[in-house]
Amino acid sequence: MDAPREKWHSRIGFIVAAAGSAVGLGNIWKFPYITGENGGAAFLLLYLAIVFTIGLSVLLAEVAIGRAGQTDALSAFKALGHKGWTVVGAIGLTIAFLILSFYSVIAGWTIAYVIKSADGAFSGLDIGAVGDSFVGFISDPWQPLIYQAVFVVLTVFVVLKGVASGIERVSKILMPVLFLILLALVARSLTLPGAEEGLRFFLSPDFSKIDGTVFMAALGQAFFSLSIGMAAMLTYGSYLDRGTRIGRSAWYIVSLDTMVAVLAGLAILPAVFAFGLDPEAGPALTFITLPTVFQAMPGGAIFGPAFFVLLLIAALTSSVSLLEPLVAVFCDRGFGRVPTTIGIGVVTFLLGVPSSLSQGIWADYKLFGMGFLDLLDFLTANIMLPISGLMVAIFVGWVMGPRAANEVTMDGEHPGILLTLWIFILRFVAPIAILAILINGLM
Repeated sequence: MDAPREKWHSRIGFIVAAAGSAVGLGNIWKFPYITGENGGAAFLLLYLAIVFTIGLSVLLAEVAIGRAGQTDALSAFKALGHKGWTVVGAIGLTIAFLILSFYSVIAGWTIAYVIKSADGAFSGLDIGAVGDSFVGFISDPWQPLIYQAVFVVLTVFVVLKGVASGIERVSKILMPVLFLILLALVARSLTLPGAEEGLRFFLSPDFSKIDGTVFMAALGQAFFSLSIGMAAMLTYGSYLDRGTRIGRSAWYIVSLDTMVAVLAGLAILPAVFAFGLDPEAGPALTFITLPTVFQAMPGGAIFGPAFFVLLLIAALTSSVSLLEPLVAVFCDRGFGRVPTTIGIGVVTFLLGVPSSLSQGIWADYKLFGMGFLDLLDFLTANIMLPISGLMVAIFVGWVMGPRAANEVTMDGEHPGILLTLWIFILRFVAPIAILAILINGLM
């Protein structure tokens, strides 16, 4: 007989784990620099609008599919619709696999920077020297791979323990720690002389900066940050019991995720402006600009390592949610969790090798004008995630129909006043908006 499917120990455990999935490098590494590149407060308002309409609706749709199906991403679409819809689950799993491969590379850098910042490696260096140090590190063919391997091992270890004993337990410990560190960083950043300019950049919008590219960046960032379209929320939803009110849970998850993104912006952008550095530094903002800020900041010897520990925690809770959907597919087909998790971990590491080497010895090899890591980031965040989210919205809005409403309302026991609006967004608003933004961004 098949073993009973694992369940979360509590609704709080699910919310914390799902929020941990959503809270990751997308919030703390990517959100501040994407905001800096796209006009500051104008991008923030657009991002918030997308998150609490399209993002929340699609996230709730994924959780509803998972809880209704009570199985993995492939089987859930087949059970609730038609076998042809399994392609949606396959796309989500592919996205999870691709993102995890390059995600583990960047997360490995955070491990290295925890050590470097704690050792005072950046003490007395200006931004040019810190930049040279970063380029030298990621260009090395072996060091980043070693740290990447360490991070993959950490991720595998958590997933090996299972849903309740591994993912839920670790999330309940790490998420409160993450918030405490982040709040301390915000407090320090806002008290720096000159922080007001960064605060104004982040909170005072200039709507002239919004164009099609900014819309596309906001949509991609919303999906990336919320772990939408990569089968993570679907898989986490499949471990829910029938007594959990998923509508309220989805609201908590999105709110927690958004709170972390905003706090990350408040922790980083005022500090960058306080030291007269460039908020549009792109991905280098975290690994070049911020170490420069911390080494020049009073108390930086404490806040620097704390920031990279924060980044590592966020990366780990998200990477676990990327690995679990892949593992669930095999476990639901009778394969053991231990060999499956280790096997997928090894394959993920191997796929991450080109992303790591593309920053160094393979830097001259380009596809469509981009290195391997940048290409995977662009394909997943800007194309594949919106397409996956679009298909999820259509599936729940048009195929599941009343079954989706029953999942959200607990078979009518808790009919939400926003249920009609949710279905309307999934059927019309989300598909039209996603298609329009996707087409506009690619033209």
